[in-house]
Amino acid sequence: MSDLEGIELLTRAHARLRDVVAGVPEGAWGAPTPCGEWTVRQVLNHARLDQQAYGAAITGSGWPDADPFHPVDGLEADAAAALDKVLADVADVYGGLSADAEEVATPLGPLPFRVAAAAGAMDAAVHAWDIAVATGQESPLDDDLAAGIGLAADRLADHLRDAFGVFAAAREVPEGAGRAEALLAFLGRDPQWAPAGS
Repeated sequence: MSDLEGIELLTRAHARLRDVVAGVPEGAWGAPTPCGEWTVRQVLNHARLDQQAYGAAITGSGWPDADPFHPVDGLEADAAAALDKVLADVADVYGGLSADAEEVATPLGPLPFRVAAAAGAMDAAVHAWDIAVATGQESPLDDDLAAGIGLAADRLADHLRDAFGVFAAAREVPEGAGRAEALLAFLGRDPQWAPAGS
């Protein structure tokens, strides 16, 4: 596992999601993504609602008022600002927890702090990758970030896939793949995905 973990892992994943959202070209919000039939707008809304749920699970308030798995195909007036507020709130909540906490409330049930933070980071970073590849940006998912996220992926992905259909079936890892590509393949994504015609 990487040395990147806990609040540092979560905030780095949040930063990558923020940067990718800020880099979406004006005409690309309706572009297709690796997430089935979802547009870039829908992936952003899903990621924001998921992160909001990570904070609300701990505080008991501020739960999303929409279903993250049926995200609206539209944008708030300032989508980047709405995302930023949610990410800042979640980082504040996690920053106030003990890194040694054996049980942290999450939308997936109670988890040790390190696993909970890695789960939130997995959600943010992988959806940052979805948006990036859909809009012609550099991948935000590097090997260090992927290694830290592996703590959650190894523990949770198969359960989420089987119980909720959250991830597609794991793909064969390409020969010579780094940690980021291996993580994407394990989570059912094609590491070489690109929009049709690109």
